[in-house]
Amino acid sequence: MTIPIKVNGQRLWQTIEQMAQIGATDKGGCNRQALTDLDQQGRDLFVRWAKALGCNVRIDQMGNLFARREGLDNSLPAIATGSHLDTQPTGGKFDGVYGVLAGLEVIATMNDHNIATQEPIDVCVWTNEEGARFSPAMIGSGVWSGEFSLEYGHSRTDKNGLTIAQELARIHYLGEHACVPEPIKAFIELHIEQGPILEQENKTIGIVKGVQGIHWYDLTLYGEPVHAGPTPMATRRDPFRAMHQIIADLYSLVEEYQPWSRVTFGDICADPGSRNTVPEKLTLAVDLRHPDQSALDEMDERFKQIVQQRCQQWHLSRDIFTQWCSPAIEFDEHCIAAVQKATQRLGYSNQRMFSGAGHDSVYVSRVAPTSMIFIPCKNGLSHNESEYASPEHVTAGANVLLNTILNL
Repeated sequence: MTIPIKVNGQRLWQTIEQMAQIGATDKGGCNRQALTDLDQQGRDLFVRWAKALGCNVRIDQMGNLFARREGLDNSLPAIATGSHLDTQPTGGKFDGVYGVLAGLEVIATMNDHNIATQEPIDVCVWTNEEGARFSPAMIGSGVWSGEFSLEYGHSRTDKNGLTIAQELARIHYLGEHACVPEPIKAFIELHIEQGPILEQENKTIGIVKGVQGIHWYDLTLYGEPVHAGPTPMATRRDPFRAMHQIIADLYSLVEEYQPWSRVTFGDICADPGSRNTVPEKLTLAVDLRHPDQSALDEMDERFKQIVQQRCQQWHLSRDIFTQWCSPAIEFDEHCIAAVQKATQRLGYSNQRMFSGAGHDSVYVSRVAPTSMIFIPCKNGLSHNESEYASPEHVTAGANVLLNTILNL
């Protein structure tokens, strides 16, 4: 058996560190939000690096970037990899960025070894994966896959009312290529895990078999605004009385669906927001997740029943607005097997697992065979300036990506 080819880990680490200087924060993280001037600088650097490797770069109407290394037969569907360059406001150096730069390192290593592939190789950069500046998340791959229309994608606004189309044009990344899939043989996304499982299990590689389904809701409870002092507790229509019980009920609900169920309450807003007034309304952001779609559907139904019961108990009205639904995904078994084969040949400890976070692979998987590769991150931290993956694991993941692409 031939010895597996390996990437230049030091070169990959240097590119990660260099990209991290764009939007670097005082605490060692990155703030390079989608379609800002800093995102433009990161994109420009990616394009320069890709062209230096001999790739041609195309930009579509959502600003998605595709750096192509030509194959021996460019009429064949491409093998693709990549992720995103945008970050959270207090993000890290690795989330998304690692998968993009590892894709370039794969191409650099192929160039080093004079490897010609039958199919072309594409390294993709998807626009606004994080959803930190523009909602929803994964909008670039979502439009590309057909989940959203181009008009919908272009019309998304940030908190200042600026649209994605306006900002793409401003930073010169409003491309002319149609935002539709070109034929893809396989898409493999390399990413840090963003959770603690691999580290806890002392495994080097996560072979990702699917992605949790995600439901985002805005739950609004309507009460009656009254004075905090004169109004007896018994006569109040106070939305907080129901909200704290709803939260407790939902924590109990996810316990029934463990170990993969998740609930998160990431934002709360009281209106009118006065210290000495019972709120007229409360809005709570609710995030429910499970990798089994039938289980997630059950959780969805029970969530709505809980809200109805608690609002009746406290004489409140309510609205449940479904902000976003991303269904549970099962990845392509042939792609998973290619990752497994590469991992075993390289001798890395591994386990099959689900992704707890959403990724562009969710939308890509709707139109192309897809899988993902995970590496551990320290303490499971991500969306955090302290996010960290060791050089050893960064190199290992890129080695698996390279050999997976060669397997395919």
